[in-house]
Amino acid sequence: MRQASKTGVLLVNLGTPKTSKRRDVYKYLKEFLLDKRVIDVNPVLRNFLVRCIIAPFRSKSSAQTYKEIWLDEGSPLLVYSQRFAHKLQDQLGESYEVALSMRYQQPSIHEGLEQLRKAAVEKIIVLPMFPQYASATIGSVQEKVMEIISRWEIIPDISFISKYEAQPDMIKAFAELGQQYDPSSFDHILFSYHGLPERQIKKGDYYNVCQLSDECCKNRGAENAYCYRANCFATTEAIAHELDIPEERYTVCFQSRLGNDPWVKPYTVEVVKDLAEKGYKRLLVFCPAFVSDCLETIYEIGIEYDEDFREMGGEKVQLVDSLNDHDLWVMGAKKLIEGKEM
Repeated sequence: MRQASKTGVLLVNLGTPKTSKRRDVYKYLKEFLLDKRVIDVNPVLRNFLVRCIIAPFRSKSSAQTYKEIWLDEGSPLLVYSQRFAHKLQDQLGESYEVALSMRYQQPSIHEGLEQLRKAAVEKIIVLPMFPQYASATIGSVQEKVMEIISRWEIIPDISFISKYEAQPDMIKAFAELGQQYDPSSFDHILFSYHGLPERQIKKGDYYNVCQLSDECCKNRGAENAYCYRANCFATTEAIAHELDIPEERYTVCFQSRLGNDPWVKPYTVEVVKDLAEKGYKRLLVFCPAFVSDCLETIYEIGIEYDEDFREMGGEKVQLVDSLNDHDLWVMGAKKLIEGKEM
């Protein structure tokens, strides 16, 4: 008897070291940073920077911070992604085959696609676990998937969910998580997103409309629909609306810079410093670029920025948990996959 046809779902998160040991952190950083969409400079320069400077030196400090957040089951990003994938599989049912993969390290995109191929899926839907489009994240995932599938003898129907910055269930999940901390009890609220070099935003500005300003990013249309910064503002506005937070009570900012080139502004670290100098005592921080808690949320915001803020006279930087395997987020992803709601 022939097996009933299935639809394959490839979930792709960023990636994580296998362990918190320096050698594994080095492997992860090297693969991640050698991606031409992540460090988009001359290949010779990129190889020199990554292999000779960044990965060797950063791997030591990063290994120490990974140790501080590592769970008994493993890397937080991988553990939470696995829990999400299991819940999503349960919700989608037997007519779907869900495979979890990481853009960098394990489980690889190749392994995820092989799982779907062996399940004899008739079509594949790729859902990168990044709500806002960026070439360095979703673009990189799409390119890698196409590179691998191009070598298959039989190529099934394949579609990509390229962005979902204001998916209603996802927004409600972020709001529900934030509401647990009573946003009205904080002096100010930050929506901190992963940073990108300004040049990457400009390179995607095919219509020459980008001003890298708040006014430009709030005025969204077809011409800047795939602008990462504009996507971040869309997510922020949706969460703020859901929580009834007025615009003057929150700031959109960007973290995790690398190198000396200008990155999208304002920088989270400078916003935190400015608010401390103004006498603000309690800050609530959402990180809506991340659907799974990881080094950049748990450590960078939850520990490092909190300690820095206290040293500057503040009292608390409170991190709002990422979506992880929140039931509303699972339902939102299910709707995206079924094509019911963007």
